[in-house]
Amino acid sequence: MSRRALISVSDKSGVVEFAKELVALGFDIVSTGGTYSKLKDAGVNAIEISEVTKFPEMFDGRVKTLNPMIHGGILHRRDNDGDVSIAKEHGIVGIDLVCVNLYPFKETIERTDDFAEIIENIDIGGPAMVRSSAKNFQDVIIVTNPAKYSEISSKLRFGELDLDCRRELMIEAFEHTASYDSMIANYMNKRFNGGFGDKQFIVGSKVNDTRYGENPHQKGSLYQFDNFFTDNFKTLKGEASFNNLTDINGAVKIASAFGDRPAVCIVKHGNPCGFAIKDTLLDSYKEALKADPISAYGGVVAVNGTLDKDLAMEINNIFVEVIVAGRITEEAIAVFEKKKRIKLFEQDNDYLKIADDSHDFKHIEGGFVYQNSDAVGEDEVSGAKLVSDRGASESEMRDLEIAYKVASLTKSNCVVYVKDSAMVAIGMGMTSRVDAAKCAIRKADELGLELKGSALASEAFFPFRDSIDEASKVGVSAIIQPGGSIRDDEVVEASNEHGMALYLTGIRHFLH
Repeated sequence: MSRRALISVSDKSGVVEFAKELVALGFDIVSTGGTYSKLKDAGVNAIEISEVTKFPEMFDGRVKTLNPMIHGGILHRRDNDGDVSIAKEHGIVGIDLVCVNLYPFKETIERTDDFAEIIENIDIGGPAMVRSSAKNFQDVIIVTNPAKYSEISSKLRFGELDLDCRRELMIEAFEHTASYDSMIANYMNKRFNGGFGDKQFIVGSKVNDTRYGENPHQKGSLYQFDNFFTDNFKTLKGEASFNNLTDINGAVKIASAFGDRPAVCIVKHGNPCGFAIKDTLLDSYKEALKADPISAYGGVVAVNGTLDKDLAMEINNIFVEVIVAGRITEEAIAVFEKKKRIKLFEQDNDYLKIADDSHDFKHIEGGFVYQNSDAVGEDEVSGAKLVSDRGASESEMRDLEIAYKVASLTKSNCVVYVKDSAMVAIGMGMTSRVDAAKCAIRKADELGLELKGSALASEAFFPFRDSIDEASKVGVSAIIQPGGSIRDDEVVEASNEHGMALYLTGIRHFLH
């Protein structure tokens, strides 16, 4: 007894080969519109959908599969005598495999702002067939992923497409339609409600499971938006843990914040413990390490460029757990060959990049908070307002930019000291800003690092002049901060008393 497959796809990659495989396995093919034409042109003996429905496609293709001959063929239960009898009475032929993927809504909204065209690329019949097939997965094989055509035809050929396989395809089908509807709802809310509608859908695709979550008793997985990790994260050695991934994210965001400049950032437990931009990546790493070599042990190093053999040999002098770079040469990989615990990742780009997501969210018990993503504007530092009597020199402005960008990507309360394009001290995650300043100074003193002539940045305003007074004791020469305190005048007065340059950006960058 022949079986019937319905094929109706927008993404037609591999569909001809899949259809031919199904024909060879004894399936009759029913198809629609462009898919039907493509199959017929390729020599596949397909039945046009209107021959089954006894109705032509209507309303410019808006209605073609919404018909009892289609949905009855999918949904009737083969082990239910009543269903089988009703199907027979109405001449409904069972559909045993449905291969559907949906109108390209995402590609349409990326290509045009024409709302009429966007509306026409909202699929109706496709999701209905996918959901019907998934609901009746015990009787109907539902195929939504072109990447699985070969696997499915192979399992069919060898009789291996069992109930477990059908169940997995069912889950994938509901994920497919849920993701599609979420994308449409989010787009409509973005277009008409500023992106903050009554419902917010966050949809990611699994890249891989991690060995465990933050701790060994927790499960964890990596999910991605728009194939970012698939396209921009290549494992060369080791396996990224859950905690590695969050640290890598922090390190890459900082290192990549400086365009094509040779920046190196060292992160430990989510916080930067070293950063520098020198003439070469090798020199940048050496200077970054000086800020806190103890914390750097077992940390994550982000290299904004190509990691070569010389830099690899320098890093290899201590134990770091993870290195991520734009590229890593074969010679550099060989340097770490004998170190079993080190993990190497590259983005296969000349420089590090981030996904630059438009929105950010954080889980809180019972829900999540959602916001526009934060970033330092291109002219935020260069356009900052000078409020002191003395202005910064060119080199001080470079240091202010580095300090400010690092501070904006570090846990609040935070202060960052930079000298000669290298971070020399940092205090972060403190409940008091003056404590953050004192902590940074104490750490620099313990390491014998010179703060005289350094630039200081804070991600939020200084509420009192005490932080300025502390900074003056170690010779800070320039400060940049958002401003906005009711005591800004006192802070400006303190800066002038100590002969410091003080700039206000007017923009706060809390990171909690």
